[in-house]
Amino acid sequence: MERETVIVLDFGGQYNQLIARRVRECNVYCEVHPYNLSLEQIREMNPRGIIFTGGPNSVYGEGAVLCEKGIFELGIPVLGICYGSQLMAHLLGGRVTSAPVSEYGKTEVEVDQNAALFAGVAGKTICWMSHTDYIEKTPADFTVTAHTPVCPVAAMECPGRKLYAVQFHPEVMHTVEGMTMLRNFVLDICGCRGDWKMDAFVETTIQAIRAKVGTGRVLCALSGGVDSSVAGLLLARAVWKQLTCFLVSI
Repeated sequence: MERETVIVLDFGGQYNQLIARRVRECNVYCEVHPYNLSLEQIREMNPRGIIFTGGPNSVYGEGAVLCEKGIFELGIPVLGICYGSQLMAHLLGGRVTSAPVSEYGKTEVEVDQNAALFAGVAGKTICWMSHTDYIEKTPADFTVTAHTPVCPVAAMECPGRKLYAVQFHPEVMHTVEGMTMLRNFVLDICGCRGDWKMDAFVETTIQAIRAKVGTGRVLCALSGGVDSSVAGLLLARAVWKQLTCFLVSI
């Protein structure tokens, strides 16, 4: 059975890995990739959904990090979070500008409970806001699905194109019903089965390493960080008899 995948495109946000973790907690495999991943690479990966992270830039400013507009024409559901929501609006003809009133911290958001993203969510729910820009005008074919007293577009959607956006951060614990929103996106909107398990990733990765290494020798260098340590442990389990040595640099 083909593994279902959701990809997170990183626009410089501090919660990129946390978003991926939340998707995996929905029992769906998830990977983080740079924002400039090409359309061809995305097609080859065939993800069930795409999530845009937050970021420190203004989408209208010099040096803003942007993705290819064609990503919205792939037919793959997209969820934009914070900067990602503003980027979606900006690229599709909406207007993003500096907010008259910035929002930071726990904020009461009024949501449209009929919107797919907010199924099972309270009409007024606490979300974590962190923005100085906001969507002043949505793209022509979008509907506003959430707002606060000072943020007219706290969420928007275009179901016909499978495009969704939230100004707040559903991935952090301070957003009380954030996991419900993410499950709605991953399981209902993207149509994922939610049957992936972390131990399946470990076993398939070990098998892939064994197939790649074959009967060759292996040299593993460790920095001592989390990524290299995990890679080293997977490698050790896969081909420990063929390891030459471990090099540790502190």
